[in-house]
Amino acid sequence: MKNRTRNIFFAFGLIAVIVMLFTFKVSFAQLWADICHAGYWLIAIFGLWVVLYAMNAWTWRIIIRGSGDCPIPFWKILKLTITGFALNYATPAGLMGGEPYKILELKPYIGAQRATSSVLLFAMMHIFAHFWFWTSSIAVYGVLAALGLLPFDVGMGIVLGFMLCFCSAGIYLFIRGYKNGMVVKVIRFLSHIPGLKNWSRTFAESHREDLQKIDRQISELQSQNKRSFYASFFLELIGRILQSLEIYFMLLLFDAGTGGGLTFVYAYLILSFTSLFANLLFFMPLQLGGREGGFAMSVAQMGMTASVGMFVSIICRVRELFWTAIGLLLMKVGNNTPQLPPSNS
Repeated sequence: MKNRTRNIFFAFGLIAVIVMLFTFKVSFAQLWADICHAGYWLIAIFGLWVVLYAMNAWTWRIIIRGSGDCPIPFWKILKLTITGFALNYATPAGLMGGEPYKILELKPYIGAQRATSSVLLFAMMHIFAHFWFWTSSIAVYGVLAALGLLPFDVGMGIVLGFMLCFCSAGIYLFIRGYKNGMVVKVIRFLSHIPGLKNWSRTFAESHREDLQKIDRQISELQSQNKRSFYASFFLELIGRILQSLEIYFMLLLFDAGTGGGLTFVYAYLILSFTSLFANLLFFMPLQLGGREGGFAMSVAQMGMTASVGMFVSIICRVRELFWTAIGLLLMKVGNNTPQLPPSNS
């Protein structure tokens, strides 16, 4: 990628973060008090994401190797993973920033088609694992409610029913996408949206063969390389479960829950419900407002006080800002690309 293009991504992400900082409606006194309350647990929370990002990078490497060789070193895959998520956090509609950046950075190593298909496959796998994560939380909540450990009423039944329908539809669409590819269908869908009609039709006509090849590479991961498919899926799903440790650490500071495994289950449910609510507001940069509202409702449903929800949302926001800043800074280092002949397989 040219430095000029890279600088555009960097400036776009930096502006989004600055806007978020000025719209972060928390006083400095409360922010500093919560950071001090977190204490050494803040180091554990920041460190946890080193592991989670490494798992994401490993998933992406498995997907790349599923379609051929992987000449890009793991440390650079990790760097692009962190930077990609930073751009997604900072930009409206999420995938507007991180995925194009990763494709352009990966293109010199494995060619445009494999770079595009591997990035799309990773994004699909990341979302696909989220759908299963959310679905599993419905069953977990039902079991705890049956045991009398969590409340259950008509309102909660409607919420869980909506979650089940939404996740089932998402899983079905992704399974179809893995079998038949989905890039051509997405471009075809865009042709029905006012303002994108002419662009999408022109793009589809001029890149028809390339789009069909990318769809074939997407479908081949599930149909011909099941080992890579399931390995990447379980890595992503385990990563979502491990992410619950972030909230678990914070709940321990308040002695929330009953301790031990049950507190971790509460953290798991809080993360699931909050992430689903926040992702429904995907068009907001850094999911501003959606994440905080999700934490407030989820924590209250677990029988915890509003102060716990506020603390968790603030510390998670601090962590997001920290890693977003790291991701943007990483755009400025390690950008030497060896002159390797690209593979178009």
